[in-house]
Amino acid sequence: MKNLEQTLANHPFFYNFPEEYLQRIAGQAQILQYKEGDVLFNEGGKADKFYLVIRGKVVLETYAPGKGAIILQTVEDGEMLGWSWLVAPYKYRFGARVNSMTEMIVINGEELRRQCENDPRLGYELMKRMVHAITFRLEQTRLLMMDVYANRANKK
Repeated sequence: MKNLEQTLANHPFFYNFPEEYLQRIAGQAQILQYKEGDVLFNEGGKADKFYLVIRGKVVLETYAPGKGAIILQTVEDGEMLGWSWLVAPYKYRFGARVNSMTEMIVINGEELRRQCENDPRLGYELMKRMVHAITFRLEQTRLLMMDVYANRANKK
């Protein structure tokens, strides 16, 4: 357990996180390895896990009729994914597929949500980090969209 707790503490998402909470979170987490092509979750599926990439790459994708899967972003070392466990209706907004051998901390999102509801301090600490990570993800998406529209304008 101490090894998992230390791995959590070393992950950028949990940088300087109160130790008492790391112990509790470690109790509902595990370190797993995935191979290229593994599907972590599907768009619209039940969101019950929270993922922290230790090393590797995971692509976030959505399905577009007539086009198939479209890659939206790549999540890499030190990043998180699967935040939908925190937001009703607790369904993943995108799909996630492993793009290269990946090691991750996988946390039981349903249990973590219950703990946040029972301990507002824990919930607030997690929410601050989630908002930061989601804001970063939105900024990446905005830059991607600017690039897409700039390329379209240049083709005209």
